[in-house]
Amino acid sequence: MSMSTPESPETDRVEVTVAAEEDGARLDQCLARHVEELSRSRVQSLIRDGRVRVGGRTIVEPKYRVNAGEALALDLPEPEPAEPQGEAIALTVVHEDDEVIVVDKPAGLVVHPGAGHATGTLVNALLHHCGDSLSGIGGVRRPGIVHRLDKDTSGLLVVAKTDRAHQALSAQFADHGRTGPLEREYCALVWGAPSQLKGTVDADLARSAANRQKIAVARSGGRHAVTHWQVEERFYAKGARDAGRAPVAALLACRLETGRTHQIRVHMAHIGHPLIGDADYGAGFRTKAATLPDPARETASAFPRQALHARLLAFAHPTSGETLRFESPLPADLAALVAAFRAISHV
Repeated sequence: MSMSTPESPETDRVEVTVAAEEDGARLDQCLARHVEELSRSRVQSLIRDGRVRVGGRTIVEPKYRVNAGEALALDLPEPEPAEPQGEAIALTVVHEDDEVIVVDKPAGLVVHPGAGHATGTLVNALLHHCGDSLSGIGGVRRPGIVHRLDKDTSGLLVVAKTDRAHQALSAQFADHGRTGPLEREYCALVWGAPSQLKGTVDADLARSAANRQKIAVARSGGRHAVTHWQVEERFYAKGARDAGRAPVAALLACRLETGRTHQIRVHMAHIGHPLIGDADYGAGFRTKAATLPDPARETASAFPRQALHARLLAFAHPTSGETLRFESPLPADLAALVAAFRAISHV
């Protein structure tokens, strides 16, 4: 893939060369795979609006099949006025300059407006905080958004304030840190503990055929997804370690090599260690909380969200090239949960 940023500020174009492994893929799927800041539905809309050319020809059919080596050109429209309204929602701003803003998102805050969440989102808060100084490339519902955290995942998130920053950051996230300083590390509290101290989950992901709101490991046709994990701490019930029994939970550091929807949650469940509190991918483990001694039993049973926190974010500044690195401590609810498991491990 190649991206071009024209000198003229009136034109914003993304250029893609179809790879050999993409031969025969749908046009909308191919573009959505490469231009990750745009949703597939947004790509389809742009195609139908005549903003995509294949080999110099305008194609208006999203299901057009591309050929290896073909040159695709996507002309992005001028940013539209943001439809969401600014709302005075408290933000924890970790860093801000003319190009980017880094926030520490609390659990429970949806990133951008969508079905069931027309207001009260991070985008609404950013519009109030930043005014009109947010990139519009992501569309009217996602101004400045280059990556996301689930509603109930807390932690660090960077937002673009200019179109130039949006393109530069999107390229870094698309590259997944292979050639640049991008780093994303999460803290996850999971049921049980892997037998090894560290490992990698390399399992493609796709929408679940049984429930389109969920993600599942795909046998074929999924998107490449890789998560590296390392055990930081194992927690045992009283006497379990001496008796040779398995840990009841573990604190993991998870680093993303790719950034798919629900990736860590699905990958951890896939290896048999779902996140504590994850109602979507760890529902079968909820009864385990009742078997724990207090205070872990009470705290784990009442924990209302997946125990996942984006604690480290590093990237190259879009204009200076300086590597910016930010760390976020565990929020109070997750810190209390970890403390409860430590308490039963040291009795």
